[in-house]
Amino acid sequence: MNTDGVHDMTLRSEQRASWNERGYFIERGWSQRRVLDAMIRRIVDLARSIDGGNEREDLLVAPETLLANAPTPEGRVSKIFRVMRTEDVFYEWATEPRLLALLADLIGPNVDCFLSQFIFKHPTALGQPWHQDNFYFRMKPRPQVGVWLACSDATAENGPLWVVPGSHLEEVHDNVIGDPRQGANFGYVEIQAADTSAEEQILMSAGDLLIFDSHLRHRSTDNVSDGMRAAMVYHYANADSDGTISFNNDWVEVLRDGQSVHASNEPVPIVWPDWSNRS
Repeated sequence: MNTDGVHDMTLRSEQRASWNERGYFIERGWSQRRVLDAMIRRIVDLARSIDGGNEREDLLVAPETLLANAPTPEGRVSKIFRVMRTEDVFYEWATEPRLLALLADLIGPNVDCFLSQFIFKHPTALGQPWHQDNFYFRMKPRPQVGVWLACSDATAENGPLWVVPGSHLEEVHDNVIGDPRQGANFGYVEIQAADTSAEEQILMSAGDLLIFDSHLRHRSTDNVSDGMRAAMVYHYANADSDGTISFNNDWVEVLRDGQSVHASNEPVPIVWPDWSNRS
């Protein structure tokens, strides 16, 4: 272990093989229940506080379109973005030495976390169509690594992820912009012209961790259960990456020259795009 707490280790052979061949691997039982509960408590507190008028210019709340009349503030939320920098429980998890060691081996010695989002999927919420995350990011050099922590069980009924193993080797596909389903959330796109016959369902227990390539084709299904599916998701990239600048991103340093970096926790307001020249 170096002096900044990042383990000197590389991926295990089975992790490396799955990453290279399938575009992802799963670490079972990565996080303890107390950590997951702390994440959920904090995100519910944030949803209720913001709904009560306590504005947070550094956070972005995405509503759940289909559940606009839900009785609780958190029930009306689909995602809360940019929670890593200022919220201790999310920052500490995202800079844990075990995780940084894996990221250093996958990405290199200079790594930033550029996207953090807590995702609710409440009962009746719709899933997200087939997509690749790098359709949104348009980022180079590769890889960009997605880290998906199950904060509750992801079951066959509550809207788990599905993936096409090996699709990380493909380029970014053409997408149909927008999800035409009644109640679909803003910003979704869909890959329609690619074979999904090899798709696999990813069932996870609370505390399991999915690590995946940004070109991996994946989707989620609708929540037809009577319980919530919750996940905390981060995306990491080489610190020198070039790609789309998005208002839901917040680039936070985590590694420099293989050493852990303690980034500022000062709030960084969202820079909204200028829509004035749009036709």
